[in-house]
Amino acid sequence: MSTHIRIGGHGEQQDPIAEARARRADLAQFFLGDPQGWKGPEFAYEGGAAALKAAAIDADIALYVHAPYVLNVATTNNRIRIPSRKFLQQYLNAAAEIGAAGVVVHGGHVLKSDDPEKGFDNWRKCIDGLDLAVPLLIENTAGGGQAMARRLERIERLWDAVTSAAGSDDVGFCLDTCHAHAGGIELADVVQRIHQITGRIDLVHANDSRDDFDSGADRHANLGDGEIAPDDLLAVVAAAGAPVVVETPGGREGQAADIAWLRARLATDSTA
Repeated sequence: MSTHIRIGGHGEQQDPIAEARARRADLAQFFLGDPQGWKGPEFAYEGGAAALKAAAIDADIALYVHAPYVLNVATTNNRIRIPSRKFLQQYLNAAAEIGAAGVVVHGGHVLKSDDPEKGFDNWRKCIDGLDLAVPLLIENTAGGGQAMARRLERIERLWDAVTSAAGSDDVGFCLDTCHAHAGGIELADVVQRIHQITGRIDLVHANDSRDDFDSGADRHANLGDGEIAPDDLLAVVAAAGAPVVVETPGGREGQAADIAWLRARLATDSTA
C-alpha cells in the first residue's frame, strides 16, 4: 500500500481524542449514548460538540459515530421502525455537529414471518425521508435468516432499494470482516464482490472472529487470535483502501496492539 490508511478503534465518547491517542490512532469511532437504549444522542466531551469538532480537526483525527444497536429501520414493527427513523436522523444531525465522517448503522432485519422485500422497501422509505447531514454507512451483519445485510444476495437487494431513494449518493457501505466471515461470505473476494454491488466501501471494521465460517455468531476476536486467516484479513484491508476501525477486545491496549499489527503488515506489504 502506498497511500496512508486511517486506522483507529472503538472507544468511549467522553474524550475520543484521548482514546485515539492512547491507541496511536488517527481515527476514533464511538457511540453518542447507550448502544442498547432509546435515549437520543448526547455529547459527553467537555465543551460539547463544537469543542470536539475543533479538537478533532486540530489533532487530525477522523470521527465516526456508531448508531445504537437497537435501531432497526427494516422491521415491519411500527413501534421499532418509526422510532428508529427518528433516532437515526438525530444521530446524523449530532454527527454533523462534531464534523464526523459518517454514521454507521446495522442493516437490520424483518420478522420471521415477513417477506424480506418489506424490509428492503422500508430501507428505501427511510432513506427517502432522511436528511443526510453526513454519510450514512450501512454495515453488513453476522447472523439471522431474515437479516437485510448478511448474505451477498441480500446486500444486493438492499442496495437496489436504497439507491432508488432520493439522497442515496450519501449512503455508503461499512464492511465488517468478522460479520462477513460469520455470515458466510468468503473474505477472499469480498471486496471485489461488494464493489460490484455497491460501487464503494467507505469504512472497514477489521475484526477477527471467535467462531467458525457461517456460524452466524457476532463475536469479535483480536487480530490473529480468531478463526480468520491473518492473510485474508489483511488482504481485505489492503484491497478496500478505506479507513479502518478495530472493534476488538482489550480496550485501549488490545486495540492499540491490533492497530500496530495492521500497520506493521501493511507497511511490509507496501515494500514487497
